[in-house]
Amino acid sequence: MNIVSLFSGAGGLDKGFEASGFNTIWANEYDKYIWETYEKNFPDTILDRRSIRDVTSDDIPECDGIIGGPPCQSWSEGGALRGIDDHRGQLFFEYIRILRDKQPKFFLAENVSGMLAGRHFSALSNIKELFIESGYELSFTLLNAVDYGVPQDRKRVFFIGIRNDLNFSFKFPQPLKHKLVLKDCIFDIQGSALPAKNKQKTNGDKCILPNHEYMTGGFSSIYMSRNRVRSWDEPSFTIQAGGRHAPIHPQAPKMKFIEQNKRIFIEDKEHLYRRLSVRECARIQTFPDEHIFYYDNLMAAYKMVGNAVPCNLAYCLAKEIKHQIEKHEKTYNKSLQMDTLSAPLQAC
Repeated sequence: MNIVSLFSGAGGLDKGFEASGFNTIWANEYDKYIWETYEKNFPDTILDRRSIRDVTSDDIPECDGIIGGPPCQSWSEGGALRGIDDHRGQLFFEYIRILRDKQPKFFLAENVSGMLAGRHFSALSNIKELFIESGYELSFTLLNAVDYGVPQDRKRVFFIGIRNDLNFSFKFPQPLKHKLVLKDCIFDIQGSALPAKNKQKTNGDKCILPNHEYMTGGFSSIYMSRNRVRSWDEPSFTIQAGGRHAPIHPQAPKMKFIEQNKRIFIEDKEHLYRRLSVRECARIQTFPDEHIFYYDNLMAAYKMVGNAVPCNLAYCLAKEIKHQIEKHEKTYNKSLQMDTLSAPLQAC
């Protein structure tokens, strides 16, 4: 089945969907710092670089599904929480506009858990209603990526819609029994990361493993207010879209509590406290090492990686969407054949 990707970013959703058998034929991304990364990792996909507001539905090819995560800053608990009142929050309406015009078999939209804050109740209810009015049976839930093959606690909301004429509603997959931890994904590369060059510039080809470099510099009082270290046998904290708030590598001991909102690094162990590298963050987001990120400054790299949907989570959802659609289409076609065979008997 062919899909269209909106607000594609570095392609976490797309990577997971393609791994489950979908084909991304067209994508849209407005951030110029992401274009090279997307195009080199998805060479067979047409990338439209315009603002989604300037894209007409006729510009987009026919497809079986539309996927994407409209920008989340407006809904984020770490931001202003202005939601739909922010012009970025209103990009949900552009997503819905295209969905209504194209009418694919299904859609998937992802966003931060901050959407569930009480202040957004009316806006969220309106978005749900608009999806339903667009002709879809809507399924909505909050998922934690750690339950779906991702070594990271990362809670996100998902809207998944099945076009009404397919006559079923999507059922979210059950959590996987086995949970991955940091040791499963980054233990083998712990000693080879490079510190960023001056002004957080990339080391480029000097990295033994592509993108295996980390941001340097001090830590803010806000950062030091909480423990930022997870052990090897735990899943990572959420990978955020900013290098300054990247989790600390699990080689370091957990930070020492001093008082409320104040922690420090363990004395004589300070050299162990470094941020996770871009590649380590990418692995925690379950990007394969072959998915290379292109940038001049590490700030852009961490943003690309942190904004992505984890590939394994996307794969689990895509596989279930594909399975459920094919199952119901097979049942419908079988029923249609039976009706056809019985028609002459009914006529007699």
